[in-house]
Amino acid sequence: MIEELKLQIDGHRKAMQPLEPDADTRAALGRQALDHALAYLDALPDAPSNGPWADVFSRHLEPEFPEEGHDFAPVLDYLATCVEGPGFTTASPRFMAYIPGGGLFHSALGDLLAAASNKFAGFASAAPGAVRLENATIEWLAKAIGYPESTLGILTSGGSIANLTAVVAARDARDDAGGGAVYTTRFAHHCVDKALHVAGRGKAPRRLIATDESFRMSIASLEEALAQDREAGIRPWLVVASAGTVDTGSVDPLFEIAQICRRYGAWFHIDGAYGGLFALCEDGRQVLRGIELSDSVALDPHKTLFLPYGTGAVLVREGRHLVDTFGASPNYMQPLGESEVGPSPSDLSPELTRHFRALRLWLPLQLAGASAFRAAQAEKLALARYFHARLTQIPDFDPGPPPDLSVITFRYQPRGGDTDAFNERLLRRTQEEGRVMLSGTRIDGRFMIRCAILNFRTHIEHVDEAIDVLGRGIAELEGPAGS
Repeated sequence: MIEELKLQIDGHRKAMQPLEPDADTRAALGRQALDHALAYLDALPDAPSNGPWADVFSRHLEPEFPEEGHDFAPVLDYLATCVEGPGFTTASPRFMAYIPGGGLFHSALGDLLAAASNKFAGFASAAPGAVRLENATIEWLAKAIGYPESTLGILTSGGSIANLTAVVAARDARDDAGGGAVYTTRFAHHCVDKALHVAGRGKAPRRLIATDESFRMSIASLEEALAQDREAGIRPWLVVASAGTVDTGSVDPLFEIAQICRRYGAWFHIDGAYGGLFALCEDGRQVLRGIELSDSVALDPHKTLFLPYGTGAVLVREGRHLVDTFGASPNYMQPLGESEVGPSPSDLSPELTRHFRALRLWLPLQLAGASAFRAAQAEKLALARYFHARLTQIPDFDPGPPPDLSVITFRYQPRGGDTDAFNERLLRRTQEEGRVMLSGTRIDGRFMIRCAILNFRTHIEHVDEAIDVLGRGIAELEGPAGS
């Protein structure tokens, strides 16, 4: 019996050998992968910002899931043609459609190192070094927005999970029995609705707060709603403000909202997934005045710190609320000893098993330094003001309100016909051309074009090119064929 099992085990071991390539094979595969990535980055300056979707099916790996592995070269060719080419090129300097990150190369190296070591980053006893790095990066993020030493937080997969984590902590801290009212504007991100639903507060009393001419939360409207609820015996629970709305990039008056929330005892949460980390640079810090007074904030380093997608963060001013909500110690994972690295991420979030996310933020800060990030952020804010200023000088453009951060919403006023339909055609032409990628939205029923400048690779020549592309499109649509 034993000998027969040994023979079986030996056969399985030989069959699984492709999972454990030797040193020479690892080196060869690594060189191929790195050469492929470098070639992709080298081509970005002139590559389309929106590739043909049909290319997804232009090639096939036969079979797609083989019993015996493929050579690496045809697999890389397939990825280049069918995965990397089609759809949005969010790493392109001319991608200004949505809030892009750009994907720092340093972070890609961090992900490689994190995946190779495969540290179990959810539990301090299992990976004290990894947990220490995450807690250190959280502390750095907290200082960037002006939060106190009592802050705790975790890195998440993005802003949706960050907002959910904050809502659940706020529920347990201020609305354990339910019944508290929620206050948002019409520009709150839809993930806030999802978070309330998942947290069991989807049917909580909701108050839609009016906005001003720059699409920011109205202080008078907020105070009126809070006062009316208190008078009616409804407890104000959660005020959600935006540090950069999805549609317009507007920043709500955070300092004034914080003062009102304190008077009424409401938890003040800021969805700063897009813009919160602009607090790292001086210009952004002025716009975000009051962010440091909130009870919690959601951030997305994969936006304003240019990291690859999959890097969000949530910070809670009084970190004990995260521990109260998410702390757990099952018998099979009792700590192996006292640790000085800080709390385990698993005690601060719904996740246990998680990627070693901190390395993709920590490593770029080590290699590039924080000052490079500050300069890049300041450039993006200036580029947005530049784009807006240029539009104001071009006849028949409605440039929209001056940008709070780096999103500009605008539209063209054609010589005749339906303005909304014209701008939809203009946007469609721009997107189909694929050179510069912009997006659109509707505000108060009017169709607007959005330009979101945040890729660290985007510079003034790319902004100028975007305006040139719009100009060519307008000339074509207003010409004899487009009239």
